[in-house]
Amino acid sequence: MVTKTVWLPTFCKIDSFVFCKRKKITQAWNDMRVMRVNLFFNFGINYIFSPSCLTDAPVAEIHDLFCKKLQQCCVLFDFLDCVADLKGKEIKRAALNELVESVATSRGVLIEPLYPEAIKMISVNIFRTLPPSENPEFDPEEDEPALEASWPHLQLVYELFLRFLESPDFQPSLAKRYVDQKFVLQLLELFDSEDPREREYLKTILHRVYGKLLGLRAYIRKQINNIFLRFIYETERFNGVAELLEILGSIINGFALPLKSEHKQFLVRVLIPLHTAKSLSIFHAQLAYCVVQFMEKDATVTEHIIRGLLRYWPKTCTQKEVMFLGEIEEILDVIEPSQFIRVQEPLFKQIAACISSPHFQVAERALYFWNNEYILSLIEENCQVILPLVFGTLYRVSKEHWNQTIISLIYNVLKTFMEMNSKLFDDLTSSYKVEKQNSNIIEINIYKKTKNNNNNIKWIGDIKRELKSL
Repeated sequence: MVTKTVWLPTFCKIDSFVFCKRKKITQAWNDMRVMRVNLFFNFGINYIFSPSCLTDAPVAEIHDLFCKKLQQCCVLFDFLDCVADLKGKEIKRAALNELVESVATSRGVLIEPLYPEAIKMISVNIFRTLPPSENPEFDPEEDEPALEASWPHLQLVYELFLRFLESPDFQPSLAKRYVDQKFVLQLLELFDSEDPREREYLKTILHRVYGKLLGLRAYIRKQINNIFLRFIYETERFNGVAELLEILGSIINGFALPLKSEHKQFLVRVLIPLHTAKSLSIFHAQLAYCVVQFMEKDATVTEHIIRGLLRYWPKTCTQKEVMFLGEIEEILDVIEPSQFIRVQEPLFKQIAACISSPHFQVAERALYFWNNEYILSLIEENCQVILPLVFGTLYRVSKEHWNQTIISLIYNVLKTFMEMNSKLFDDLTSSYKVEKQNSNIIEINIYKKTKNNNNNIKWIGDIKRELKSL
């Protein structure tokens, strides 16, 4: 073990106050201690935290004491070693609790000199290199996430940051000097944390930053855009997609009209391609909400959305197909009749294909569209176009499908169509039967020709064998 003699402060506790005196000591030089020593000299603070309570401090001293506690909370501890520095960890936890309570309950605490100290303390504690996943094939739906070991302190730091942003004394004009683009970029990188508790705090904090620091809005949107593009086309791994989409849902809701081309491009180039992700099930609810928000803001994007979904429609994953159908129903719930006419033909061709799926959940989800009153009214208004698109599939599947529930649902749909337009229904039934008869005749003729060809081939083979025997 390499040792090094250094001069470090040692401490003695007298009447609940901590005093420092110099003493020569010899100490093992490991990584954690090196980091801690560097923190001593970088921040000029004590190792053991001052036990003076903010609530008991005189008004004249409260700001100075608040600043000292912020500086002292910059000391980091090794939580991978459960028994190391227990006293220091507990004192830091108590100090953080005091800071949180003070910001939450006291007015006039957040004065200008505290802003750089507060942001520095928050940065030192939360910004770190996230460890690689212990399970390279980590599945958020199946596996337990790796929880952050330092959460007892980290949670309080996040709580303090949140109370800081939500305080009535918070001044964006002062905060923007320290919460800058570099800070926001580091904050966004933390969304890749496996710990869902941390991502939940980050989601709320980023939303507050977006709401209060107007100058950072465009930058935040741009960086979220970059994270999603990297996720779609490069890594296919990012733990915080759902949380970022949740933030975007409220951001989209606040877009001014008419929508900027930047926002429309984000929809077409980022949100729609996100549907191709293998892990879609983890964030599909938030993604669908964002898409619907765009539609409610500007109906003209409807056609881009539906045609985009049809382009990326899953071919082999039935679970994703069910999710796509659910999202299509959400879209049709708010679609305008004029926009519905633009997409009804390709849309119902795809729905017909889903009805004929051998997987009963896909077929069932597609047939549930006829249980939605608003969608049913749109179908009724455009029955002349839609019924011919799906009639053949409905009739055929009603005779062939293996699942009795699907057959019952199809009969209900056919009955509904018959009530909507009995004449059209009868005409389609007659033409379908004629087509079926014609197709049967064609199949018989093909079978006969094939059989004759087989006989001819057999006869030629017999002749060749006889010639060889001669």
